Amino acid sequence: MTEQAQMSLFPPRTVEELVEDIENLTKEIQALYCLDEIPWIIGYSGGKDSTTILQLIWNAIAELPLSKRTKKIYVITTDTLVENPIVSAWVRKSIDRMKAAAREQKMPFEPHLLNPQVKDTFWVCLIGKGYPAPRHGFRWCTDRLKIQPVNHFIRDVVRISGETIVVLGTRKAESSKRAMTMRKHEAGRVRDRLSPNARLPNSLVYSPIEDWRNDEVWIYLNQWSNPWGQSNKDLFTMYRGATADNECPLVVDTTTPSCGDSRFGCWVCTLVNQDKSMQAMIQNDDEKEWMMPLLEIRNELDIHEDHDKRDFRRIYGKVELFERNNEGDMAVVPIPGPYLKQWREHWLKKVLSAQTVIRKKGPEDMRDITLITLGELSEIRRIWLEEKHEFDDSLPKIYEEVTGEVFKDPRPGAGNQLWGSDEWEVLDEICKPDTMHLELMSKLIGTEYKYHTKSRRNGVYDALEKCFESSSRSQEEAIENAHYKRDLKTAAQEGDVYAIKQLKNREMKPSATDGEVAGIKQLSWGTMKYPSINSDDDDGEN
Repeated sequence: MTEQAQMSLFPPRTVEELVEDIENLTKEIQALYCLDEIPWIIGYSGGKDSTTILQLIWNAIAELPLSKRTKKIYVITTDTLVENPIVSAWVRKSIDRMKAAAREQKMPFEPHLLNPQVKDTFWVCLIGKGYPAPRHGFRWCTDRLKIQPVNHFIRDVVRISGETIVVLGTRKAESSKRAMTMRKHEAGRVRDRLSPNARLPNSLVYSPIEDWRNDEVWIYLNQWSNPWGQSNKDLFTMYRGATADNECPLVVDTTTPSCGDSRFGCWVCTLVNQDKSMQAMIQNDDEKEWMMPLLEIRNELDIHEDHDKRDFRRIYGKVELFERNNEGDMAVVPIPGPYLKQWREHWLKKVLSAQTVIRKKGPEDMRDITLITLGELSEIRRIWLEEKHEFDDSLPKIYEEVTGEVFKDPRPGAGNQLWGSDEWEVLDEICKPDTMHLELMSKLIGTEYKYHTKSRRNGVYDALEKCFESSSRSQEEAIENAHYKRDLKTAAQEGDVYAIKQLKNREMKPSATDGEVAGIKQLSWGTMKYPSINSDDDDGEN
């Protein structure tokens, strides 16, 4: 939301009016805190809004006598493991200072740094499973990286206490969409600035600064000192450095922009056209040029026409079609699936390379930077070996090649593979140039190995059958078969009996011709092991 739009929606207040509002909020916070035993959870990101809300509550509670500071206030922040490194370091430092200040000042604040589960992290999903870089049509990251860790923590508190109040620094002036969402939730309010949580039962959302403008947030942060010892002026400098013109005016009129619109998110984010904050940081400060490898990875990920890097099937092995409008020319094409093996390995090399370079040549305080954790690498290796059946086990080799160090997998028994890269190369040579044959063979071998050590092999035939269902056709045959099924379904829905007969006749033909799916039969483990003699051969013998 522009500064001019903010001015029209939220009329400017004098400093005296802002001070009066802060005093009223202080009383409101104290009254609400002392009203019951419901614990509070403050969402803290280290940004200007969450810092403002935490500082307001901290100062309000500090004015209460010790006998009334009995209710615990949790402060939670989520590190997605792909946060902007500057902001991530800032938040971790702030959390440490907060813990120390809470002990010294005998305050009821308990900070927690949350992380997504290893199976849900950005690199495990993208490099391990092959998820494409997030898009607005497939925004798989936000829920896994941010929402789920927070919801899990809140549910645990609700499970113990019965209910909770979540305090957020959300403001209507952030954007028109945010203002619309907040007004929607106002309908169910139990009191001023206290709304029901749409996602979690037994949880209310408290938003004390919902009507504040950007400039008022900055005035407050610069005029009221930070109670846990963090420098608000450093925060202001960080925002200014993330603004393209390196300016962050506080005294504004209807034409003066504020740096309040700077957003610090994940450095890999492809949901925005450009990572303007990181670009501005590099542009405004020569000492931050070490972040260039991160920006290059992000920009390389942000390619919308990446179908050549992705499988023609969905992640579960099925070809699905959609109508695509290519400059007015409608075409029915496969929905691209996960990244191919070579590209997953490519992204791994890029991330490890960036991490190695920054550790060697970056600033002193970034020499221990971790772009991808050992736990993530272990999970990626497991997915490649056990779910994608890539028994060449390329991750340790790539790790040693890029970092110069031996990969030490913390997962027990991770390296105990029957086959390895040598066998993979032999199988690849045998199957060339049929890549689908290589995939099928590796899946069959991987599936058989999975059941090899089990005392009972129940389900092995079904598992082998699934390998054939997804990998026994060539790409062309699989796409033709998907078109056939789509056409047959459309004809059935429209009640077109003639079209159905035509399609079924094509299916009955003995061999396929151009544009037809005739003769395309799905192989199975049974037909491979016990090949049947076709009718033509029988006729020839007789």
